[in-house]
Amino acid sequence: SLDMAGILRLNLKLRSGGWTLDSDYQLLALQGDGLKLTGPPNDDRRLFNLTDVINESSDSAILHRLDRLWLGYTSEKTVVRVGRQALSWGHGLAYAPMDLVNPFDPTSIDTEYKSGDDMLYFQYLQDNGNDVQAAHVARRDLVSGNVESDEATVAAKYHGFGGMGEFDVLIARSYGDTVAGIGLAHPIGGAVWSADLVVTDTELDTHTQFVTNLMYSWIWKGKNMSGAVEYYFNGFGQSGGRYDPLSVAANQDLAVRLLRGELYTSGRHYFAANVLIEMTPLWTVTPTLLSNADDPSALFQLVTNYSLSDNMTLLASLNVPLGPDGSEFGGIETPIPGRYLAIDAGLFAQFAWYF
Repeated sequence: SLDMAGILRLNLKLRSGGWTLDSDYQLLALQGDGLKLTGPPNDDRRLFNLTDVINESSDSAILHRLDRLWLGYTSEKTVVRVGRQALSWGHGLAYAPMDLVNPFDPTSIDTEYKSGDDMLYFQYLQDNGNDVQAAHVARRDLVSGNVESDEATVAAKYHGFGGMGEFDVLIARSYGDTVAGIGLAHPIGGAVWSADLVVTDTELDTHTQFVTNLMYSWIWKGKNMSGAVEYYFNGFGQSGGRYDPLSVAANQDLAVRLLRGELYTSGRHYFAANVLIEMTPLWTVTPTLLSNADDPSALFQLVTNYSLSDNMTLLASLNVPLGPDGSEFGGIETPIPGRYLAIDAGLFAQFAWYF
């Protein structure tokens, strides 16, 4: 399969006193086989429809949208924002169970820009440096198109400091499920250790997710290096011989992608590891391995980022799935005997110009 995209992004931010207006415009031209399966980006689940398709065919689309549109006020201790914005919580690197709103796919290569959601966000900073954050994300039901409380995410997170470390406490109601979590981060020698424990109480059962990682930076043969290893326990996973579409936390946006065939997860135990190597001050190479320990199978990614000039960059990746038939990355089973649904090796390249 072959997919191509051209994206123009114009970012406008206006400030006056404590007030801020943020608006990001996107013009997208998409062409490829992926559109036949997923269709163009849309705002069907969001509160406001800020996407307009200019032209569309079975394998191409031209559209424009506002992916940021929020008004905020910041005082000495308080931040309030309303509108379409992005939110990231938790310490997960590849796997982020505490990031309830719109987490990146673990296999994402371009993570510079995160898609926004329609929400009300609040933050209060205490005198001791701790802070409280809260968010209410409104969503629509995909079938009825109505705004439903069971589709929303209402969450609060307390972030504090203890000694040399930090901690987070999360409580939320997301897609009709109750979610509670705790996160920790602490230096160990020259490394940083982090972990998140998230418990989701659904109508059928209670599921636990746990992610922990260790990050370390060093110099080897005159080159700057930084690496990370991560373990993720997926408490949803397989159940009763069926693959639960909620295996990616309580996030239905990712569940919808799973049902469309964009994402698949079947295991309970995952490992991730990567090393960023600074070949030169302008060129980095990052080998990454995402592994399902239950199959076992894995996805190997070799990512390179090169700064062509002060305002031009080249991002590229080689993606190679590893594993036998019947495994997550080697190819999942289908109802047809001897047939497997797999993604072959692939190449990704992106040129970016900032102006």
